[in-house]
Amino acid sequence: MSATDERLAHYVSTEPFAPYAAEKLTPEQERFYRASQWQIMWWKFKRHRIAVIAAAVLLVFYGSILVSEILAPYNLHTRNATHIYAPPQEVRFMHEGRFVGPFVYGYRMQLDMETLRREYTPDPKRIYPMRFFCRGDEYRFWGMFDGSFHLACPAEGGTLYLLGTDRLGRDLLSRIVYGTRISLTIGLLGIAVSFLIGIILGGISGYYGGWIDNVIQRFIEMVRAFPELPLWMALSAALPVTWSPLLVYFGITIILGLLDWPGLARAVRSKLLALREEDFATAAVLMGASPQRVIGRHLLPSFTSHLIASATLSVPGMILGETALSFLGLGLRPPVTSWGVLLNEAQNINSVALYPWIMASVAPVFVVVLAFNFMGDGLRDAADPYR
Repeated sequence: MSATDERLAHYVSTEPFAPYAAEKLTPEQERFYRASQWQIMWWKFKRHRIAVIAAAVLLVFYGSILVSEILAPYNLHTRNATHIYAPPQEVRFMHEGRFVGPFVYGYRMQLDMETLRREYTPDPKRIYPMRFFCRGDEYRFWGMFDGSFHLACPAEGGTLYLLGTDRLGRDLLSRIVYGTRISLTIGLLGIAVSFLIGIILGGISGYYGGWIDNVIQRFIEMVRAFPELPLWMALSAALPVTWSPLLVYFGITIILGLLDWPGLARAVRSKLLALREEDFATAAVLMGASPQRVIGRHLLPSFTSHLIASATLSVPGMILGETALSFLGLGLRPPVTSWGVLLNEAQNINSVALYPWIMASVAPVFVVVLAFNFMGDGLRDAADPYR
């Protein structure tokens, strides 16, 4: 056989054609490709260390409002007339070189006859051991059940003022714990009102467009033209003084929600203007879906993750708004206790100079606002499909 008759070797596989047979995915790749949008968002969020820590801090704060009565060493209204403006008591473990356990020294009080100022000094002769999981001041748990169980209590006949007392001899730590429930829930309820208005008006404006869009956008511009804080103050001052504390609470919540929705409405409008031209929205319209169904079932879920991130960034504004109004005396009023109401007592600069511990309620406001901002940044990054 000559060389010209020799056939070239056939190197083409005779196996059936399978285009994806060679693409063997690893378990990690397959898990990623099969994951939902929420799972991918959660994985990206977990990589943001600061945001995860901030979320844990917020979880602790919001978990505490469920058991405020148990966490507080004293009842909200418990007074001690002999310990007015008492300084914080330091928790100690050693006494005269021996381990005693967590305890505090009692007070030795003297009245300065020249300045009429109460001067407190620790009294090592009075040792008050801290009690845990104990019976103490009675309370109404969530206003429904009687109880007296506390996480920590003062010693029998002793005191436990870890953050000091106010001008009426009330424990500041207990009042801050109770105030957490009001300040944090007012932020969530305010955001609920704001989101309801913003999504409805923003959705209508973005979906229909035309003269409806023009009317809503001009109304938004009119609302945003007013200075925010003076408008808050004017509406808060308009609340009747005869209203009960519960009605004032809901009134302040609605006021904060009514003035925070324009930014969200514009964000929703811009998203819907882009999404309403997509094929899936057009297909839903051609199949006879109503505008309410197209917006609620198809368009809004497309950017729900962005709405959640926007909500977490808006809650701090609500909390600061309530704090500012209550600090100025135009928000919540006693006997309702919030962080702003507690700060209202610190308006007198002389009191702050003499008794700086009455500013302790600034600390939780600072921590919660920072935690919301850090968590919001993490959620926003996790919701961004291009990151």
